Amino acid sequence: MKSKLHGLFGAIALLCIATFWLSTVVSELFLDNAAVVAVKNAVLIGMWLLIPAMAATGGSGFALAKGRGGRLVDAKARRMRVVAANGLLVLLPSAFVLASWANAGRFDGAFYALQGVELLAGAVNVTLLALNMRDGLKLGGRLAPQRRMAMPSR
Repeated sequence: MKSKLHGLFGAIALLCIATFWLSTVVSELFLDNAAVVAVKNAVLIGMWLLIPAMAATGGSGFALAKGRGGRLVDAKARRMRVVAANGLLVLLPSAFVLASWANAGRFDGAFYALQGVELLAGAVNVTLLALNMRDGLKLGGRLAPQRRMAMPSR
């Protein structure tokens, strides 16, 4: 049951971050400033789902890993430390600043520079969470480990 909840929390977190990222890109590239403001405000509201999902993912992952070791468990733990630091030090603060600037109509160079940093950090977190999901499926036996192909000898 713990592993199912861990997977659910992780999937919610990954879906939230991917949705925030994609919504930002679409609004910036194809929509007007009013849509950008709406997306920035929606991201802040979405934090009420993302933050508990991330906390539950980390807590349940820590509980599942207790007493376990190995390459996949260690890799997942390392990635989660990066995801957490990235989220707390880059993504969360930039979400607040960008929403504030967007609400004030401040779409200047600083806005777009910070937006670029946020998009890069978000892409890193999506990638790391997707890798953790893959490794979690392997650990749970739902995804077969990749077989290494032997190189033909000459």
